[in-house]
Amino acid sequence: MDAILWALMGIVAGACIATQAPINAQLGRNLGVPIAAAGVSFVAGAILLWAIAFIYSHVVDTPINFGAPAPWTFVAGGVLGAFYVFSNIMLTPMIGAAAVMALSVAGQLVGGMFLDKIGFMGMAVREISVGRVAGAVMLVTGALMIRLL
Repeated sequence: MDAILWALMGIVAGACIATQAPINAQLGRNLGVPIAAAGVSFVAGAILLWAIAFIYSHVVDTPINFGAPAPWTFVAGGVLGAFYVFSNIMLTPMIGAAAVMALSVAGQLVGGMFLDKIGFMGMAVREISVGRVAGAVMLVTGALMIRLL
């Protein structure tokens, strides 16, 4: 049962990203500067995440450790997220939300396979199998079909 709930959560999260792209693209048009839309999106998300972190830290009775040292790679996540949101804002009006999402998912899958292969940042190592490559090829092919046909 848990596996089904986690899969549904992933699907809902993907639908949220698909919905976020056109919302941010419209915000960028309204603001006149697309990068400003990415900033507004990140500020809104940051406020919500801090509120959730604050509430969660009290529920599990674990204070947030603001003094903990963090390597530069942890900050890189925000930089990568900013590039992703900015790219979606720029691409969605040009190629459409479906194409942006298809290409994003294809990139996530290919990137994820390589990150799994090397065990990036302590992740479990998972070999690149024929089945995984076949699935990636089908997904990339589907993404290109959505964009080009």
